[in-house]
Amino acid sequence: MYNQIVRSLALCLMMFALVIGPAASAFAQDGQEESVVEGGEAAALEGASTALPDVQDVRVSNTPQRARLIIDLSNTTAFAIASLSEPNRIAVDVRAASVSDVRTAPVAGEGLIESYTVELAEPGRARTLLTLAEPAQVQQAYLLDAVDEQPARLVVDFIIDTPEGFAARVAEDLAAYTANPDQAATPTAPGGSAIEAATLRPLVVIDPGHGGIDNGASTPSGIHEKNIVLDFALRLQDVLVEAGRFDVALTRSDDSFLRLEDRVALARENRADLFISLHADSFQQPEIRGASVYTRDENATDILDRIMADRENKVDIIAGFAMPEMTPAVVDILVDLMRRETRRQSFTAADAIIHQLEPAVELRRFPLRQADFFVLQAPDVPSILVELGFLSNADDISNLLESGWRDRVVDALARGISTYFDGLEVAGIE
Repeated sequence: MYNQIVRSLALCLMMFALVIGPAASAFAQDGQEESVVEGGEAAALEGASTALPDVQDVRVSNTPQRARLIIDLSNTTAFAIASLSEPNRIAVDVRAASVSDVRTAPVAGEGLIESYTVELAEPGRARTLLTLAEPAQVQQAYLLDAVDEQPARLVVDFIIDTPEGFAARVAEDLAAYTANPDQAATPTAPGGSAIEAATLRPLVVIDPGHGGIDNGASTPSGIHEKNIVLDFALRLQDVLVEAGRFDVALTRSDDSFLRLEDRVALARENRADLFISLHADSFQQPEIRGASVYTRDENATDILDRIMADRENKVDIIAGFAMPEMTPAVVDILVDLMRRETRRQSFTAADAIIHQLEPAVELRRFPLRQADFFVLQAPDVPSILVELGFLSNADDISNLLESGWRDRVVDALARGISTYFDGLEVAGIE
């Protein structure tokens, strides 16, 4: 286990110097709007509105279990969120000068959100009002700075809620607004969540690929993959530890060589809840670029069948679950069931991380992939391999060597890990 590391968040409270009424008119029922600012404040806001960012685009995507709102902005800004009833809605307000360029598209997919509208509720305040198909709650909400050709963004993720939970949230938001109408929302920290954390902290094992005599891929200037992924691993460890809801271990914390089977063994021996291997390979086609996430190929040659050739190894895998008198056939069935469940959870974890990488960084086409990597072979530990980019592509090299980009990716990875474990808690698996 590691000591908690204090790390300064880039999201500074100074960002909220321009206060926003989180639900100003959000709490007005039956179409009655109430202004956040009055008199001289309104005049000052109108005069300052030209300095506020513009809302450039708004889009909503749905699945039966979760939904996402992305608001593209010309610059980051303060925001606030409130739950409303009769009918059930969620209002997302941002400090913005205009929404004139927004052309709302239909909600993508079917699920939690039925429809949405975007309007300038009053000078300096843009509102996205989401009408819910069923009760939902905010899982996390965060801002992304502009990078390359991608604008600044507010990303809000929603998951399913109970009717009682949603009603309680409506009451809480109204009480909070009544107590402090000018309170802005605090962005969810990477690795954090609005969902109540489990009592037992899951163990995440981070595996920086290669090391020691194994350099991995290299850039034309001689920078090695082993050093790049170690830096990513150390940064990710810091973020996850700071979140306070995970125990984190590294397979290596320096330039050491570690065999593939030793990496898998470390995760299994410590009963890790998630194993993440980090890589940045090269490819003969330099135009190939972007991040991707791998799970084990279901149809690959099963190395485990050779590793676990005898009954003793198979019984060892299900230690604590199998009784000594179990027949070899029963043990085989249990191992197979465990392996299937582990692969299902691995896919869920990979999908959650892709979901968080998507609005933040460049991804490969079809970023969720499968391959027969040895480090993904553990039958009892959900395991994924993250390809951060390609050291054979100039743009990827530039990103991988840039500290701010590394932090952006690390934050997205931490959010994906948090999302995965949130899903387990909601499903009652943990």
